[in-house]
This record gives sequence, C-alpha cells and structure tokens, in this order.
Amino acid sequence: MPTAKAINEGSTTSLTSSRNAKTTTVVGEHPLQYAVTVSTDAEGQVAPEENDAFGNEEGAEIQYKTCEWWHVGILMLAENVSLGVLALPQALAILGLVPGLLCIFLLGVIATYTGYLIGEFKLAHPSVRSFADCGELIAGPIGREVLAVGGVLILVFIMGAHVLSFAIAMNAMTDHGACTIVFAVVGLIICFLLGLPRTFKNVSYFSIFSCVSVIVAVIVAMVAIGIQKPDTGNILAVRPDVPLVKWLGPAMNIILAYTGHVAFFSFSAELKNPHDFRKALFFEQGIAVIFYMLISAVIYYYTGPLVASPALGSASPLFSKICFGIALPTIIVAGVVNGSVACKYIYFRVWQGTDIVHTNSWKSLGSWWGICAGCWFGSWILAEAVPNFNLLLGLIAALFGSWFSYALPPMFALYQHKGRWFATKGRTALTILNFIVIGLGIAIFCLGMWSSGWELNHGSGGKVFSCENNWHPVSWVVEGKGAAG
Repeated sequence: MPTAKAINEGSTTSLTSSRNAKTTTVVGEHPLQYAVTVSTDAEGQVAPEENDAFGNEEGAEIQYKTCEWWHVGILMLAENVSLGVLALPQALAILGLVPGLLCIFLLGVIATYTGYLIGEFKLAHPSVRSFADCGELIAGPIGREVLAVGGVLILVFIMGAHVLSFAIAMNAMTDHGACTIVFAVVGLIICFLLGLPRTFKNVSYFSIFSCVSVIVAVIVAMVAIGIQKPDTGNILAVRPDVPLVKWLGPAMNIILAYTGHVAFFSFSAELKNPHDFRKALFFEQGIAVIFYMLISAVIYYYTGPLVASPALGSASPLFSKICFGIALPTIIVAGVVNGSVACKYIYFRVWQGTDIVHTNSWKSLGSWWGICAGCWFGSWILAEAVPNFNLLLGLIAALFGSWFSYALPPMFALYQHKGRWFATKGRTALTILNFIVIGLGIAIFCLGMWSSGWELNHGSGGKVFSCENNWHPVSWVVEGKGAAG
C-alpha cells in the first residue's frame, strides 16, 4: 500500500486507495488543525473536502455554514462599496484623471489577486476562520495575537468611520439640526441593533439594501451633477506639482476602497461550499472596480475642482440631501457587516472549546449582546476622536489596509507553498509577484502613516467630541446662476 506524507510533522495518517484517488484523515498536533478529511488525486494534489471551521453543526440550534456564493458576494459588496467610493472623485481631482483612474484599476486588480490568495489558503487550511487563525498556524500564539488585535482594530476603525459618516449625513440633510455628538449616538444605536443577528446569512439580507442604496445614491448624484453641470470639463489629465505628502492622501482613499479583505476568511467560513468563494470574489471585485472608475470619472468631469468628499455633496444642496438620505442604508449596513465580523471573532474566542455559540441560552445571547455593545461604543469613541472623514479613511488604509489587503495574503501564499517557491517557471513567477506585492503593502504602510501624521500635525484632524457641524461642502455653482450652498 502506498504511503502519504503527513501534512504536519508529527501527524497521524490513515490511508485508503482506489484506482484514481486516495482519502486521508489527518489529525495534526497544531491546535488549529482539527480532524480534516482530504482527498489526494492521481497527481498528488491535496484538496480538502469539508470546511470544518465551525465543526459538526448537525442538530445545532444555531448553524453558521449556511451561505450560498451570492450571500457572500453581496456581503463583500456591502463591505467594500460603501464609504471608500464616496472619496474617490475628489482623489481624481487631486491626482489628475489619468493617474487617478490607473490607481483605481491597478490597485483593484492587485486586491483581486490577494483576495484570490485568501480563498486558496482557506481551501488548503479549512480550519482557519480569520487572519488570527492564519497567524497562529504560521507563527504560533504570538502570530495569532498580533493579527487578532490588528484584525479587530481595523474593523472597529471602519465601524467608527461609519458612525462618523452617519453624523455627516445627518448634518448635511438637516443643515446641522442638532449637536453632531447626538447624531453620532443615534447612528451608534441603530448600528448596534441591526448587528445583533449572529449569522452572516441574516446580515446578508440587510446588505442587499446597502448595495442598492449606494448605487442608487451615486447614480442620482451623477445624473443631478450631469444636468446641473457645476464646472463641466474643468479637469486635468495629470495634475502637476503635487507634493508627495499631498498625493498620498487621495491614494490612501483609493486603497481604503479595497480594504474588505480582513473579513474574507470569516465570509468564506460560512459558505456551504468553500470553493464558491472564488465566484463571490470575482463577482464583487468586478462590480467594484468598474463602478469605482465610472462614478469617479463622471463626477470629476462635471464638477472639476468643486468635487466634494463625500462625493454626494458635489450635487446641489437639495440633491445632496436627497442622495445622503438614499445612501443611509449603506452608511449603516456596511458598518454593521464589519461590526459583525469583529464581534463574532471575539465571541468565538470567548467561548472557544464550548458549544455555547450554537445555543440560544441567556449566557450565549447575553455575551453576544455585550460584545456588540462594547465594540460599537469603542467605534463611537474613535469617530469622535478623529472627526475628519478623509483623514480617518486614509489612516485606516495606511495602518491596516496596507497589511490585510496587500502584504499579508502573499505572505500566506509563500507559507502555503514553502519548499516549492521555484519548483516550476510558473511558480517562480508567482513567488516573485508575491514578494513585489508584499513590498507594495509595506510601502503603503510607511508612506501612508507619514502622510497621516503630517495631516494631524497640521491640524487636519478636527475638533474632538464637538457639537460643531462636521459637514463642510465646497462652494457649489450652477452655470449662469451664481453660487449656492
């Protein structure tokens, strides 16, 4: 009988063979490696047959592996196509049309590649449910805790950005009808209540409204701007003499539009068929890249240097209020999606080794509600501490997006294929590409943190915990009718 090389050193293996395939049950010594059934084809390729991140859920009160590919695709769209898109037209105004569109496209292609690497790593290691699990697999407890803290922080930062955006939207719609802190608290409460469902399948239904709302809001804004033509054609293909530190701000906002990768392992873990992640990824990224480029170019063309951030404010005051109202589901639900990922990671860490998470007991529900409340309160504190929309988005992109969307996935791929980096010409090319993308991620982190620090040092952060209006639209002009707003 042929022998099979153990997947992890020290593992035990039982092997049965047939004419075309072998089935192997592997029980490794690593704490993350549950009993996993894998199949080995005639060429020796090992492929997991079962995603067991949540163990055996048969008969459980709460089951998590319930998502079809389109559930996950919608969740990924709701997470990515939200706040980031609202900063892109102004990014083009600062960078110039050609460099701006090239950045959106190229960074989107790279983000699609790194998302694909996440899906492949998940298939190779079915037990992982988060970046922290990957860190433990690769670097032990230290790796787990470093990526756990980073993963929760980026999600709380994004949640804070959504609380901030809700306050901005309410100020825009009501002409600062109440204290900004009050608006932020209202947004906090709404997001907390909508984030109470524990499974992504339930949250995905909210996400449908989120996707529709942002698309409709941006289309309405584009149509209104196209009709009113505040400054048509006053654009630059390349904007000269932009200092590097000023160039980096809008570049970070483009990167922010592709920072959803931190949740990809969690989404994939709840798929009925983990192989469907590729389908969900290409669906989401294809729509996102095309949508980003289209709305950025159209809004910038018609508004020129008058483009606002968030971009919905580039329309006239009346249409800005209408667009912000339409976009409210996105502002809320996309934050809820990110909050669900953060809270669920903490929840499963708290009850690790028990079956509490699969029950509806008071202990289970009470702990879930408490974790959600704590995370959302932390996000509100952050929104009040950094009340500048563009600066907060850029800080998230530099501090976290550089790692989770760009540098870490190719590191995982190198680990997955260690010992075979240069086995073939194709593998050699991919290895070189992975090192290049890792370098890109590190460069984004270093340059982005420098830019954010420079902005904070020059007073761009805004007043913390202030009732002042945090919506400051640019002067809006209708051709031949003077200024308004």
